[in-house]
Formats: sequence, C-alpha cells, structure tokens
Amino acid sequence: MKYEFITILKLFSLLLVLGLLPAGSYAGETNSKDDPHAHHRAMMKKPAASAKQTKVDLVDRMLIDQHSNEMNFINDVIGDRIVVIDFVYTTCTTVCPVISAVFSQLQKKLGEQLGKEVVLVSISVDPITDTPQRLKAYASNHKARPGWIWLTGPKRNVDDVLDGLGAYTPNFRDHPAMVLVGDGRSGQWSRFFGFPSPDRIMAQVNVLQAARTVAAGDFKS
Repeated sequence: MKYEFITILKLFSLLLVLGLLPAGSYAGETNSKDDPHAHHRAMMKKPAASAKQTKVDLVDRMLIDQHSNEMNFINDVIGDRIVVIDFVYTTCTTVCPVISAVFSQLQKKLGEQLGKEVVLVSISVDPITDTPQRLKAYASNHKARPGWIWLTGPKRNVDDVLDGLGAYTPNFRDHPAMVLVGDGRSGQWSRFFGFPSPDRIMAQVNVLQAARTVAAGDFKS
C-alpha cells in the first residue's frame, strides 16, 4: 500500500511537470477555510483503501455523453457489462486529474476488452458547468478511447444517479475520491476510496470476470 501511495504521488508530480495541473495545486497540509479544495488535498495524503463490497442503487435516468448522445444510464451505459466508474469535474485541479490519469493507464491495460466486456465511466459532479463539449475536450486531454464514457446531463438526473451510487454531495467540490467496480449482469459492486492504482482496479475487474466464468460453468452443468 505504501508503494502504491508513492506511485500516486509520482503521478501527481508528473501531471504538474506536464502542465496538466497548476503549480501549487497540492499544498499537502493546507486546511484553510478559504481553500475550496482543502477537503481533496486531505484525501490525497491518504493511501487508497482496499476495495469493499457495496450496494448501489442504479437509477434509471437519461444522461448525455461527451458526444452529445442521450444515454439511458442502466440500459445504455451499464448494460450487462463490467463497469468501472469515477467522479470528476472539469474545473477541478486536485483529485480529478489524478484519478483521470489512473483511468488513462487502466484503459491501456484493458486493451481490446475496453468498450466490449468492460467500460470505463466518468460522471461529472458539476453538470451545470460540464457541458458535453467541455467533457469531450477534457476526455481528449486524457487520451480517452472508445469505451471510456464521460457523462453529464440535466442536473436533477445526474444528482439522482450520483445519489444512487453513493457519490452525491450538496457541494460538488466536496465529492469523495472513489472508484466503483461493478458487474451489470450479476449486480456485484465494490468501492475503492482514495486513489487505487490501475493494477488494483484491474485485479477487481479480473475477480468479476472470474466469477462470471464460474457462474457460466455452473449453469452448463
């Protein structure tokens, strides 16, 4: 876990060097009431917790992807695929670029599975600001490939979906840094708090894929 936290810090430093984060965006010990990102800075000092099984309520709402396509959250986004979900907003300068960079690495590990067996989903927690056009530009900055879906939409619809996933906060800047990994077919879900490495997320995906294989074998027998 210590190694993983060091890796995340190195990743954050790389983002600073590349100019994807403004200098001074990570002060570590900052807790000023004047700092809207103090909550996120505190999160970034903590290593990611292990994945824990969780329950989610998939709320059936119409959302809009980065290409301005309307998508039903349950049927079009989740379906019966394995899904990895994170929560971001495009004006964030702390945790969101880091977790998006993690997803960028994860999509490489998924290879041809991306968009077929497994889909990555980034949901905006600030749908008023994050238009499809803004999400498309943000996705491009992270070299998102087909199979990595970025979602916004009417605020009430987005809030309903976030609430069902346990990710809604009245102030979107206080949203928790977390990743959900679930199987739309079996309904099994796990939740990471913090910044899990691509390898840890991939391991959880593999657990769900193995469970599918076992279930298919039991069905045939």
